[in-house]
Amino acid sequence: MTTQHRPVDRELIEAAAHVARTRCRGDNHTVAAAARARDGRIVTAVNAYHFTGGPCAELVLIGAAAAQGVYELDTLVAVGDRERGVLPPCGRCRQALLDYFPTLEVIVGAGDRVRTVPVTDLLPETYVWADHQIDQLDVQP
Repeated sequence: MTTQHRPVDRELIEAAAHVARTRCRGDNHTVAAAARARDGRIVTAVNAYHFTGGPCAELVLIGAAAAQGVYELDTLVAVGDRERGVLPPCGRCRQALLDYFPTLEVIVGAGDRVRTVPVTDLLPETYVWADHQIDQLDVQP
């Protein structure tokens, strides 16, 4: 784990909190995410809950970013509705975020313990999907 403290992007937290306050209504949308693109833009999204399952806000954000032509994200945060504050990504989101953005920083923690950590710190003994694809391995017939 990396112990170095990185600056916390408070503007990013506020962007996610604003979306959570204004767009998360009812049980279908309960978490908002915001990410800062490498060029400084902020992309936001909300989860899409459904009883059959549904994507978390972080996963919706990956698609929203791509739809806006953003393929490089520097920092991401998720915030719960009803003033629940910063929420850590679930395991599925941690893996997807790592695979899409291996240098991503993620804001985690609560209250005065909010901090920014590399996505790799959220997945000790990381499995990188791309590292295990047959077409990328040097396999001799």
